[in-house]
This record gives sequence, structure tokens and C-alpha cells, in this order.
Amino acid sequence: MKYNQYKRISLLSRYLIVSFTVLGFTSQGFAAATSYAPVSITKPLADTMKEDIANKPALMKKHKKLLNERYNLSEKVDPNATMSGGKPLPIGPTARLKKSVSWEELAKMTPAEIKKKNVFPYLPLPHVSPASGGMVVPSMQLDTHPELVRFDMDFDLPDAYLPEFPAPLYLISRPDLGDVTGGEELTINNYYSKMNGILTPFQLDGMRLLVTPVAQQQFNVTDDRKAELAQDAVSCFTCHVNGHSSGVFHLNPDNRPQDTRFRIDTPTLRGVNIQHFFGSKRALRTLEDFSEVEAKTAYFDGDPVIGLKKGARRFTREEIAAMAAMQNMIAFPPAPKLGIDGKLNPARASESELRGEKLFAESCSSCHAAPYYTDNSAHDLQVERFYDGRAEGLIKTFSLRGIKDSPPYLHDGRLLTLEDTVEFFNLILEIDLSKEEKSDLVSFLRTL
Repeated sequence: MKYNQYKRISLLSRYLIVSFTVLGFTSQGFAAATSYAPVSITKPLADTMKEDIANKPALMKKHKKLLNERYNLSEKVDPNATMSGGKPLPIGPTARLKKSVSWEELAKMTPAEIKKKNVFPYLPLPHVSPASGGMVVPSMQLDTHPELVRFDMDFDLPDAYLPEFPAPLYLISRPDLGDVTGGEELTINNYYSKMNGILTPFQLDGMRLLVTPVAQQQFNVTDDRKAELAQDAVSCFTCHVNGHSSGVFHLNPDNRPQDTRFRIDTPTLRGVNIQHFFGSKRALRTLEDFSEVEAKTAYFDGDPVIGLKKGARRFTREEIAAMAAMQNMIAFPPAPKLGIDGKLNPARASESELRGEKLFAESCSSCHAAPYYTDNSAHDLQVERFYDGRAEGLIKTFSLRGIKDSPPYLHDGRLLTLEDTVEFFNLILEIDLSKEEKSDLVSFLRTL
């Protein structure tokens, strides 16, 4: 065989090997780890639906069993403490401790001891089905949005541990108006009548774009979807209801393969004007870039190839700027006990709240500094010190302003209450707080 002919065959062989590997096949016939989702779906939607509906009861039973093993989901609330719109705050800690160990005993152990005894109470919270992934909407939202029902799975957490729906919307430009929605959810059907005369024309156009339903990974017009109806059903404000959050979760779009991806809870858009970077992995440096990339890729599990197939929204630069202009008007909720420096006014605060603020300054303020309670950075908490599992990596320092309105907490929602959050960081930071100190910290966080 001539050398050039041999070379061509060799190159062709390597090309075919690479191609089949990208498509998910190896020489042994097994699926390989790949960055890409399958583009061509060969199974009819009717067959997929039939199979998923049949498997759904077992899937939900298994996931609910895991949740009940980890948490006490009694939905206990404090009737005297509410979110900004009036919903009672959930009370914790909800995490179930293993092997009869107490919180006090746990706090005195080293990370290595906790890991060895397998007693860490705050393992990463998994998606209902990591293999399928995608956006899952709370039941309270589905009551008014049946188009967002998935046929393969249901939402997993009780409503008590979620933000209020719909949440109030406060504007930086009009603090005198309070909640400008009047307690209603802003949609494409009512945004104009609600916001006309309050927003500028440019901001109003941005709001239009934020509430316009478009295609998304699970909700689109192709046979590759998880909704019964072919539809473009998801807007920015589907997850960020009224510029806040309803507790919708999905998988972070920033790493592959599929089984290594973390669940991600929808963060609030309140106060984005003070943020310096955006996205679950902090890769975007402007709100304009974030608005564009979110609809083109994150809506499709971070895969632009799938976005092209399913109908990703394409923006002009003016539209992107209008969306950013509107988002930059979304304010933090009122905090009447805070002064203009973002710290407690002693004349308005209780003794417990003031003690909590002092503890916070000593243990938490290096990352969560007033007035916005963020350092606009990211930190690796090295949570894997406490359990056998893959490294969780950097987590953005989210602002704690209005934190009482945003359960569940941490990037994946594993901390269902503020009490759980304090217990988690008591272990992570190894500060061994007393029971009273933990209570004081929760009291302070409620004032933000």
C-alpha cells in the first residue's frame, strides 16, 4: 500500500473514532462521557411520554425517600415573622442528624472526624432526576401555569420552604410605591397596564422582553421536550417571578458530563445593580452579557447546539441593553431596621438582633460586608472536607439583603431555612457557636 493512501485511511479512521466518541460511542459500544446532548431524537414523543409517565411514581418515591431521610419536612413556620409580602418564615433546622449525634457534638468534631463517621448533615441536594435534568417548577406556580407541567417528574420541596408566589417587586427608581405589582404576577398579559407610567419607555421595553415566553430545553415545539404541548412557554420571569424567585431549580449549565453537574436554585434578581459578575460560575462580567447568554445557552442546559435546534431567542444589542436597564431597577426589599450604612439602627433593633449583628461582624462580614452584605467575589468553602464526594468548587458570595425572602439557601437549595444556614456555616467555618448565639444570628439575618 502506498504511503499517501495509507495516510488517508489512517486519518479517516481517526476521524471516525473521534466522531463516534463525540456522539457517545466507543469501540466497546458503551456510551462515552460527552459534553454534548444528543441532537437527533429518534424515539417518538408519544413513546417517551408513555415511558416517563410509567416511571414517574417510582422516581418520585425514591427521591421523596431521600428527602425524608435527610430532612424533617414538617413545614413548621413562625407566624410572627414573615417575608416582605407576608408569607410566614419557615423554622429549622430541618436537617436530620445521623447516629444520634447532637448539633453541639457535631460542632466540636473536626472535618476529618465528621467525614470518617459519615455524619455531615448537609450533603449536596440532588436534582429529582440528574439524567434528565432541566427546569422544574413549584406546584404553587403550576396552579396558574399548567403549561409548565412536566410529564416526567414533579417538584420536590414543600411550599413552606420556598419564596412567596408571586413575590413583591420593588423599584430603585420608585421606593415610594412599595410593591408595584399590587400582589399580582407580571406576565406578557398585564405588564403594560401595570408598569406603564412607572417605568421609562426603555425600561418598559426591557420588561416586555423579560416576560415574553420563548423556547426552552423542556418547553419547546420539538419532540425533544418534557411538556405535553408543543409551546414556547418560558420567560425570564418564569424563574425570576416579579424579578425575584419562585424556587424553580435545574442543573448548572457550566460543567459536563451530566452526572457531575450540580443542582442550582434560581437566585433573586433583586439588587443585581450592585453585582460585579453573573452566572453560576461567575464567567460573565456584565448584566447585558448575562441576559444574552442566558437565553442562548443556559435555557438549553448550556448547549448552544440544542439551543439552535429548539429555537433560542436572538437579541439585538438594543434589546439586551433594555433588558439590563430593567433588571437594574429591581430593588432589595425594605429593611426598616437598617440605617443608611446598611447596619442596624440600635433604636429600632432588639437585643437579640444587636447581639446577632455583633456575631455576624466577627464571623461572617469578611465575605458579607454591609451595606449589601457581599464582597462581590467567590470562595471555595471546601465542603468536601466533611464528606466523600467531588469538590464543589467556587461559590459566588450572594448578597444577604432580603435573605429572609429567598429560601431555600446555598447554590443548590440544600439549606431549607435560615437556621439550617447558620448550622451549616457553624460547621464550615468551625466557629462552635452556642445555641443562643445561633438564635441571635438568625434574628439578625431576618432584619436584612
